[in-house]
Amino acid sequence: MSGHSKWAQIKRQKGVADIKKGQAFTKFASVITIAVRQGGGIVDPAQNFRLRLVIEKARQMNMPSENIKRAIQRAAGRDNGGLTEVVYEGFGPGKVGIMVEATTDNKQRTSGDIRNIFEKRGGSMASSGAVSYQFEQKGLISIKKGNKTIDEIFEKAVEVGAEDIEEAGDEVLIYTKPEDLGRIKAILEGVFSLTDAELARKPVVTIPISDKQTAQKLLALISALEDNDDVQKVYANFEVPDEFIAEESA
Repeated sequence: MSGHSKWAQIKRQKGVADIKKGQAFTKFASVITIAVRQGGGIVDPAQNFRLRLVIEKARQMNMPSENIKRAIQRAAGRDNGGLTEVVYEGFGPGKVGIMVEATTDNKQRTSGDIRNIFEKRGGSMASSGAVSYQFEQKGLISIKKGNKTIDEIFEKAVEVGAEDIEEAGDEVLIYTKPEDLGRIKAILEGVFSLTDAELARKPVVTIPISDKQTAQKLLALISALEDNDDVQKVYANFEVPDEFIAEESA
């Protein structure tokens, strides 16, 4: 599996204590606004799947219900701050392809900030389409292994229509077609212990990084991108030894 997928899982498993709560809540509020807008203004999570996914993730991060409610009310009104969803493409150390999803009310500011982060950490911004072809849109469901074997999980996942699975420590990542995410998630919730579900970008081909220094620079770049207030998700198509990731996430 891609090194960044594994690193993201480890970081999330460390718990919410390591996360800047205020920043995380602000990011969730922005994504809620976009989810409502893209859902045709529907504020009922039962009828807006993307909104439901965002709210579930916000609750996992202990975002107060009142904050979620305010974000939905704001999204339903006209005072949504002029937020828009943008995607940036770039290359990191080792020529690794990187996709950055962000929400912003000022594209010029955010573009400048992202470019600066890339350049300061050995990367570079790329033109639209230069990197995106290296990724596919997928549904991604994370489950705890529990007392199940990888073969048992694979068999059930394939049975309900999943496309692929990958091991990530004590979790298993299940990939689906984007349009199948909701259906498969509903089925697996009754069989496994789900920890996450989202729409994601999966690398088509990964780049092996065996040099420790290059891996450290790459992980530092991704971490800096993720820390930007406007950035929601970062994807990269690299493979690194498990011990490199473990050292960086310790």
